Amino acid sequence: MGINLGDVFPNFEAEIFDETAANGLKKIKFHEWIGKDSWSILFSHPRDFTPVCTTELGMVSQLVDDFAKMKTKVIALSCDSVEEHKGWSKDVMDYSKQKAFGFPIISDPKRELAKQLGMIDPDEQTETGMPLTCRAVFIIGPDYKLKLSMLYPATTGRNFDEIKRVVTSLQLTATKKVATPANWKLGDKCMVIPSLSLDEAKKLFPKGVEVCQMPSGKGYMRFTPDPSDS
Repeated sequence: MGINLGDVFPNFEAEIFDETAANGLKKIKFHEWIGKDSWSILFSHPRDFTPVCTTELGMVSQLVDDFAKMKTKVIALSCDSVEEHKGWSKDVMDYSKQKAFGFPIISDPKRELAKQLGMIDPDEQTETGMPLTCRAVFIIGPDYKLKLSMLYPATTGRNFDEIKRVVTSLQLTATKKVATPANWKLGDKCMVIPSLSLDEAKKLFPKGVEVCQMPSGKGYMRFTPDPSDS
């Protein structure tokens, strides 16, 4: 089925592994878990106790505080039970040298949520023929709408520095009338959105607007210093 950019993300109910809960088990409704003012990232994994997934969860465990500073909650999904998630978390903490796991994992053994969100990998199955999830990334805004989605095959681990960069861009462009160019990172010049006239842009961006001269003669390549702190 899947979900498109701009759609309200499903307010699903699920059991999760939460290291702070009794026996590690907790039930959530997704929108309530996100809260009213947070961004969130949901990322799926093909299976517990698998090598690439363990490196990914270890990396996220190290980045939980960074995401919190960005007012962003993270939650994983894997097609195994809460009890298996609980055991796997110990491996992850040992591998990543973390004292706390730091974020929850959704349990989806029947693949119901994976199918609803279009996260099934057609080329990956368990030894019993059950489908596995791909490495999906969903970034959801405070309005509960999907802002970005990425799908990786099960064999390719994700770059979480890129995911942090994307969240930074999404949060900036949600409040400022700019776009971010290729390979942009915080502090780099941004691009003025096409819907602003040059006069409007000069008033809106007091740090200046640079218009690049193009062979076409069209003045659409317009840059301004990063307005994050203005």
